Amino acid sequence: MENIRHHIPEELIAAYVSGRLPHPYAIVVASHVSMCTECRVRFEAHSAAGGAVLDDLETAAVSPELLDSVLELLDLPENAPEAAIEAKGVYPAPVMEVLGGNDPKWRSLGTGAKQSIIWSGKEGSARLLLIPAGQAMPNHTHNGLELTLVLQGSFSDDDGQFATGDVEVADQQVKHTPIADPGPACICLAATDAPLRFSGIVPRLFQPIFRI
Repeated sequence: MENIRHHIPEELIAAYVSGRLPHPYAIVVASHVSMCTECRVRFEAHSAAGGAVLDDLETAAVSPELLDSVLELLDLPENAPEAAIEAKGVYPAPVMEVLGGNDPKWRSLGTGAKQSIIWSGKEGSARLLLIPAGQAMPNHTHNGLELTLVLQGSFSDDDGQFATGDVEVADQQVKHTPIADPGPACICLAATDAPLRFSGIVPRLFQPIFRI
């Protein structure tokens, strides 16, 4: 996808390649990499660098028992490989994989906005957000890190405009009021590792219900 201006930071790509990135963020990074040629090249470069490190490691002898157990595994019948889940509509393949190939289950947030929590656990959560054109999300800052990938449309805040394929990286220093731009509804994939901190009393009251 061309014209992507806001990319995944280098350290997050490196953490993703090494397997150290919490799962909610990994979903966002994988989705962005699937959409962005530049970040796919950076991902491949980090993967190649990791492979080079493994090639330079010294080999270690293994016991005969371990070798025998590994060889026995080769005699087990192979399971048929599962069919790869592909992108569907505006949703990239990594999102569809989390959804199990199904459509998102939307829940109203009021004033036309909707969300679908696609993953939640100890590491945080990942959710899809659908925001009608012209609609503003409540003003908030963050208790941790928030990655927001635009899948359709665009939104704007004090840090600029974020269009399809762009990623906004927001932490405790960022306080903003994202507003969906004119045009199609803005659909985003957002990952957080801690609840947001809303400025208004009404969003704070509904926060436990919507698990934001």
